[in-house]
Amino acid sequence: MSIIAVANQKGGVGKTTTVVNLGTALARKGKTVLCIDFDPQANLTSYVACEPGEETVATVMRAAALFQPADIGAAVCRSDKFGFDFLPADLRLSEADIYLATAMSRETVLRRMLEPLRQAYDYILIDCNPSLGLLLTNVLVASDKVIIPVQTQFFATQGLSALESVIRNVRMTLNPGLEIAGVLFTFRDRTSVSEAVTESLREQYAGTVFQTEISRRQEAINSTMMGKPAAGDIAREYAALADELTAMEG
Repeated sequence: MSIIAVANQKGGVGKTTTVVNLGTALARKGKTVLCIDFDPQANLTSYVACEPGEETVATVMRAAALFQPADIGAAVCRSDKFGFDFLPADLRLSEADIYLATAMSRETVLRRMLEPLRQAYDYILIDCNPSLGLLLTNVLVASDKVIIPVQTQFFATQGLSALESVIRNVRMTLNPGLEIAGVLFTFRDRTSVSEAVTESLREQYAGTVFQTEISRRQEAINSTMMGKPAAGDIAREYAALADELTAMEG
């Protein structure tokens, strides 16, 4: 199985859309998938149209940080519409930095949380919050790979070096097996700006860029608003990304 973080501290680059539609595409290939909302804004939870119960990733995280008993399975929900299981979030996750600051082995809390689920899924996809704090560090320590969505517009690379530095530090200290699965171009269009940014990033990150690109299309907006998997070209693009990812995994 593989735990994959979808991360970029820059907001609005398509992290949640990627987790949902890549998860759907993998499920359609017959893979068992768990999607985790690890953002206090809970956009993934809203996208999947889930009304979280008392148990969410926030409550399990707090219990795990304090080494208290917690049943992560009780917080997992099922979406037949999308074809995957998911772990919802709520605003309580924004309190995590407070209790993580004094927790023992604070960077490994999520890894310990996910241990009971590792063998139950082929893929666990984590929708990260847009920051470089303790929540992201926990995700990177728990993950095997990172997908970095990048919007192909001006300032697209803003902050990428900082994210790479965090990944490098985690690899050197707490998770030597962590890899960048690839940079994923999102909101791709045929403007001269998009073409120039894409060409520049393919040179800069040669060997770590997905061949699949996610275009800027109305289908993505519609799927978010209507709470259903993307259709049309966007669905085909995420299916191609799923093919590329599974081929990479061998």
